[in-house]
Amino acid sequence: MQEPVGSIRPRRLIVGITGASGAIYGVRLLERARALGVQTHLVATPAGILNVHHELGLDRSTLEALATQAHAPGDVGACIASGSFMTDAMVIAPCSMKTLAAVAHGMGDNLLTRAADVTLKERRRLVLMVRETPFNLAHLRNMTAVTEMGGIVFPPLPAFYHRPQSIDELVNDTVERVLAMLHIEQAQPQEWRGL
Repeated sequence: MQEPVGSIRPRRLIVGITGASGAIYGVRLLERARALGVQTHLVATPAGILNVHHELGLDRSTLEALATQAHAPGDVGACIASGSFMTDAMVIAPCSMKTLAAVAHGMGDNLLTRAADVTLKERRRLVLMVRETPFNLAHLRNMTAVTEMGGIVFPPLPAFYHRPQSIDELVNDTVERVLAMLHIEQAQPQEWRGL
């Protein structure tokens, strides 16, 4: 059934947060998705929870409250581990090199990497906001492998042509670019300045 012109259907997004630096990207993505009425399913690794605490001062319960539903990384029987659970996309923000390697090699040994594997096998959009510098050859080969499988490697590199005045503006612009890439109609790259 075709949707009426101008209607926006509900969206469902999986958000992964790993131990790489840049926890603000995952948190801001959850905040913005909520503001846009997008349903979110969060999987944060133990290192991801640690980084959210160190970088942002948030505890697990505060982080999980930002999502529609939170899942434990060890719960490989959760709904998002199945292709029959319809989602629009998955974003891992930030994505550690360990998680990138696991996705690149099909190592679905926890819920985060299993959900990424399901996203790829179902030909849904998978965005990995990889955080590391400089890259070594293994990192580059893993990024190539994920790209060849249909994933999108999206390092959160800041744009400066809109003359950002704060770190928040840099983060917000990057998050909006990711949301626009997911075809979330309300996303506003370069124009959105806060929640």
